[in-house]
Amino acid sequence: MSVTSVERAPAFADPHHLRAAEHDGPAPKRIVTGFGFWIFLLSDIVMFSCFFASFAVLSGATAGGPGGAELFDIGNVALETGLLLLSSFTCGMASIAADRHNRLWFQVAMAVTGLFGAGFLLLEVREFAELVGRGDGPSRSAFLSAFFTLVGCHGLHVAAGILWLLTMMAQVVAKGFRADIERRILCFALFWHALDIIWVAVFSVVYLLGSAT
Repeated sequence: MSVTSVERAPAFADPHHLRAAEHDGPAPKRIVTGFGFWIFLLSDIVMFSCFFASFAVLSGATAGGPGGAELFDIGNVALETGLLLLSSFTCGMASIAADRHNRLWFQVAMAVTGLFGAGFLLLEVREFAELVGRGDGPSRSAFLSAFFTLVGCHGLHVAAGILWLLTMMAQVVAKGFRADIERRILCFALFWHALDIIWVAVFSVVYLLGSAT
């Protein structure tokens, strides 16, 4: 009788205790990697916050030179914004294709994401070249120094993201959707979407508010 009761004891165990026991041990690598990369992104956001604060303080320090209303071409910046937002959509499509292990649509979506990012960079480089060509480079005033630092730093992040994107495409071709590559794709998607969020802040604070003053 006692043997039978001991054998049946697990059937009456607390289900919440059993559920907790099933999840004992370290978290999956995908979760750990994503959490760690979020910490990196937060540190990057802190850096951009410092740049935004510097720009806000120096936005009026034009040293008698032109301000945002005279310098910024909102139409060009709106086109840049559209390209970057569209790239965020295609990046999301690439993530969905990666989850389904669809190589063709992953490569197509990533290639389109890279083209949109490259178009954004070309427009930004053209804007910088035109400003420098008119004598309104970063050394012209504290306002322009803060502008080139903030917007240029974001552009460097986009350029690094495009290189990362090309690396992911090559790795999927060579090795397929291995677990480690899927984790890298996850981190890339987080990075790219974070750049879009930061650019929305740049567009609103630097260009829209700057053009209004």
